[in-house]
Amino acid sequence: MPRKKPYSGKLKKKQLQEKRERQRAKAEHDCKRKNYDSASSESEQEVDIRVNKLNLQPGKSTDRKNDPNRYRLQFFQESREEIHENKKRAQLPFQMISEEEYEVDLNDIYQPGSVLDIPKRPAWDYRLSKEQLEQREEEYYKNYLDNIHAKYSPTELSYFELNLETWRQLWRVLEMSDIILLITDIRHPAVHFPPALYDHVTKELGKSLILILNKIDLAPPALVVAWKHYLQEKFPELQIVCFTSYPKDGNDADTPNDPGKVMRKKRKRGKFVAVGPLELWQACQTIVKDEVDLSDWKKKIESSVNAAESDLVSIVHNEVADTSYQQHVRYKDGVVTIGCVGYPNVGKSSLLNGLVGKKVVSVSRTPGHTKHFQTIFLTPTVKLCDCPGLVFPSKVPKQLQILCGIYPIAQVREPYSPLMYLAERVNLVKILKLQHPTVELNRPYQGKWSAFEICEAWAKKRGYMTAHAARPDLYRAANHLLRIAVEGRLCLCFRPPNYSKTKAQWETHVETEALSLIQQQHCHRNRSISDESESSSSSDEDVSHDGGVNKWKKPLSKASDSTTTTKEDDDQESDEDNLVSKNPFDLLNSD
Repeated sequence: MPRKKPYSGKLKKKQLQEKRERQRAKAEHDCKRKNYDSASSESEQEVDIRVNKLNLQPGKSTDRKNDPNRYRLQFFQESREEIHENKKRAQLPFQMISEEEYEVDLNDIYQPGSVLDIPKRPAWDYRLSKEQLEQREEEYYKNYLDNIHAKYSPTELSYFELNLETWRQLWRVLEMSDIILLITDIRHPAVHFPPALYDHVTKELGKSLILILNKIDLAPPALVVAWKHYLQEKFPELQIVCFTSYPKDGNDADTPNDPGKVMRKKRKRGKFVAVGPLELWQACQTIVKDEVDLSDWKKKIESSVNAAESDLVSIVHNEVADTSYQQHVRYKDGVVTIGCVGYPNVGKSSLLNGLVGKKVVSVSRTPGHTKHFQTIFLTPTVKLCDCPGLVFPSKVPKQLQILCGIYPIAQVREPYSPLMYLAERVNLVKILKLQHPTVELNRPYQGKWSAFEICEAWAKKRGYMTAHAARPDLYRAANHLLRIAVEGRLCLCFRPPNYSKTKAQWETHVETEALSLIQQQHCHRNRSISDESESSSSSDEDVSHDGGVNKWKKPLSKASDSTTTTKEDDDQESDEDNLVSKNPFDLLNSD
């Protein structure tokens, strides 16, 4: 047997690099799909479009119905040249933008009436089989993408969903629902509100659309009210509800008028005591009127105010989409079906948990966590339907989409340009208390920062070092900053047009005061429930005679520690108690 030759680590490394290059070349070749290639009428050159498929699940299946990767996110993939240019720009010093540039308009993002409108389910016929209908949908969707590619190049567009299976989920939810809830993040609602979906639901399907401004605890109340009035004026038939599943802690002192000036605490995800269910019930009651009995839903909301837990049982059904068409029957069997649609990571699943009062569907910060729609019976006459997150075609900057949580941060190939986008709008140096890297090296410091220097300073402060060379790990630092930005700890809030000029007006608006009061009341109730649960588990006085823990002990009021109370305190407490069972915006119409 011949003697083995020594094989150095250097040669082994070269061998692995060559293997990776071969695999990468093969993957790029497989990603070139003929369905996404179109000819440009001007240059008559082929457009090379690469599709990036995210969230790969282990296992392979020949059956499309049972394929675990059937609902994977599919976006356009940036070229190496584009990534290299973004890195070069991130190494240059940046300048903070003015407050007027925080203002965004819907027409600039979605361009209503253009080829960027949403794909709609093609015409159907009962004579068509399931296979024929799916083939017709595939041909329609291919033509839809070809029209977009004929006018825009991939570099001009934002990320948007290329997986037809996910669009089929949306079509099915829109068909089976009587009322559509479009959930948006209050930090950037213009990014999450496609006007084409509003026109399709209200005009073509003839159904009602309710807009949910979610996560209102991450924005000042004045900004919430300003967005509400802007969208209401632009879309008169729209009903708007302010909502949050995790009200902020009233003890937090880091909530100034501009939330982008502080490093916020991590949002507590404990007991679901949501703000907005009663307002949502009122909006649905206005739509259904007397056709569906929603009294049980109202009783559930009132019972959740007076008890720490709800006695109603919610049943969850995970359903795989049926691509065959079913004729929609309005309020079938006396049940109203409410479909929840929207972008990934806007809080659709958390909203369902907040309405139920406990965790019934799984939630995650990773976009695309919800694979297929699932139904939850809130009451015997109210059925909720959670749709997977969908990214609609638009011209939103890709850096902003990453900060919105639309694109999985773990899959970001170049995190420095999104960080520069954030640093131009949020003073990261002041908030994070960073020290410029040149100060330690005794080099001249001119007061200018780049995204790379912010990453280097944050890596040194957090101790993020590479394994071998012990240098600051810039990628890990950028990744961490992007994650806390998506969570809302580094809060970037956009504003409606002309907000800077009328900011003082919105801060003194009556609806702003009402919204602030209702949030404070819920924070007080959260603390009372938390204190009650802690005292019931630790105090011997809370144990009943039969040895069980008394979970229904009423928490002590604020005035219980004092010997005397004033009439003003009693009136204030009674007003706050009344706010629990009322819509805060209803108070504005009272005399």
